[in-house]
Amino acid sequence: MRVWFITGASRGFGALIAEAALKAGDAVVATARDPKTVTARLGHHERLLATRLDVTSETEAHAAAGQAVKTFGRIDILVNNAGYGLLGAIEEASAAETQRLFETNVFGLLGVTRAVLPHMRRQRSGHIINISSVGGYTGYPGWGVYGATKFAVEGISEALAGEVAPLGIKVTVVEPGFFRTDFLDESSLSRTAQQIEDYHASVGKTRAAAVDFDHGQRGDPRKLAGAFIQLANAANPPLRLQLGSDTVERIEAKNAFVAKELAEWREVATSTDFTE
Repeated sequence: MRVWFITGASRGFGALIAEAALKAGDAVVATARDPKTVTARLGHHERLLATRLDVTSETEAHAAAGQAVKTFGRIDILVNNAGYGLLGAIEEASAAETQRLFETNVFGLLGVTRAVLPHMRRQRSGHIINISSVGGYTGYPGWGVYGATKFAVEGISEALAGEVAPLGIKVTVVEPGFFRTDFLDESSLSRTAQQIEDYHASVGKTRAAAVDFDHGQRGDPRKLAGAFIQLANAANPPLRLQLGSDTVERIEAKNAFVAKELAEWREVATSTDFTE
């Protein structure tokens, strides 16, 4: 029996992954700001511990990790899932809106990871799964600040993977595309208070698409949860896991663009080395 520690587990991806893990026979520490929302969603189960965690509080993160180990003896899989989106142009996003987003999506993830890692280091085993986004690999107009938080998660995950590999700990960053969850509605998505008319032709299209695509996205959330079980079962999990055909298409297109641009500018790029 493995022990999962999942943040933001009262709904969306977090709740579905928790359900899949319980069904697989594992134990789950499901965290949320209000633990009652977890039990309302997942019910009561002897292998389920619902505990309070506001990821912006590192004190609460350490308390939740300690409670998990006290209850189940270990933490095998950490899923850093808690987060939300911000839709708006870079210029439209205020300093306060940007700071709040980073506090949850980046600093919250770091705080929870710092709370769990001492237990995994002691075990000399574990798997950290950080949920990024296709927006953490390629930028979209209107998702710049949100994408910046996910680009940060990508960089953190890459570096962390190298740091903890000698300790028997694995790291995977998951890049979902657009799935049929509540991500695009008001429960998970914030919009910048300011909207500048000059961005109507670019960010305006993204705002309209967010309304049109809400609950009509290509991805099936329950299949995503199943993919997480496959990931947890893998003897050699990938550093990156792209989920959704839209993600695969977008990443292939970006990789081709970067390769083309690099080839075109290779001479300039390499011309800046010292010559003896």
